[in-house]
Amino acid sequence: MDKTVYISLIVSFILTAVIMPILIPALHKLKFGQTIREIGPKWHENKNGTPTMGGICFLVVITVVSLAVCRTPALRLGIIAAFLFGVVGFLDDFIKIYFKRNLGLNEKQKLLGQTLVSVLFLVLAVKLGYVTTEITIPFVNISFDLSWFYIIFISVFMIGFTNAVNLTDGLDGLAGSVTAVVSLFFTIASILLRSYDSSYFAASITGALIGFLIYNYHPAKVFMGDTGSLYLGGCVCVLAILLKMELILLLVGIIYVIEAFSVIIQVAYFKKTKKRIFLMAPIHHHFEMKGLKEVQIVYMFSLITLLCTVIALFAVI
Repeated sequence: MDKTVYISLIVSFILTAVIMPILIPALHKLKFGQTIREIGPKWHENKNGTPTMGGICFLVVITVVSLAVCRTPALRLGIIAAFLFGVVGFLDDFIKIYFKRNLGLNEKQKLLGQTLVSVLFLVLAVKLGYVTTEITIPFVNISFDLSWFYIIFISVFMIGFTNAVNLTDGLDGLAGSVTAVVSLFFTIASILLRSYDSSYFAASITGALIGFLIYNYHPAKVFMGDTGSLYLGGCVCVLAILLKMELILLLVGIIYVIEAFSVIIQVAYFKKTKKRIFLMAPIHHHFEMKGLKEVQIVYMFSLITLLCTVIALFAVI
């Protein structure tokens, strides 16, 4: 295995683990504390005031390390696109904190930002020949060309997926743990496909998240905020697109999908019947209401993700 993979992972881990103890007091001093939504579980109220926007750390670390080791223009474009998703999240977080309110950017503003980033990335990637407009069905290796519709379809896919990752970030260490497993999958898959620059990027994500989880694991000393969750959503989407694993991402990111659909189903069912299917959505809160502890849910969701990534590897081999 290329030693640069190890270097990317280790350097990202060390930098994140060292920077976070400096960043957390700074976030405290700036009063960048999390405000827990009133509709959330009552026992989450003790999280009020916990510093948020910790995702700034791994966003910067991953971007710097990846740009330093990744040489292909396609990967550099992807790294920048993921960074811009993080910028949208940063604006959302900053507005929440600055104006001392629960919601930052409104839905239209956030959607506009994500749409601009997605479309710009895909148009450039296709025009410059970094990706084809084909979609491959995993395991059966059947491909079909979507032509110009590819940009529309995958833009919607990217927006939906980044928001799904954002919904997953509701428990201490949940989004970080699940995404660390997903990025590890992309590291291994990239190596098998000899797409080494992709493996460096994915490895740096894995290393940085492990470093971040030291402080984000229950009880969390810091949250990643939308800065981190939207950035991570951008990262996994970029890797899936550049590796032509768009549909495989639905399998390896099954937890993101379940979290998003639990919200969609809950809202749709409530509008129609005025009743709820889940005790609370996203579904990780349902399990909390059922009596599971945060760490149990994180372990369970991470294990499900791991099993799905193992299955997905058979589509790569």
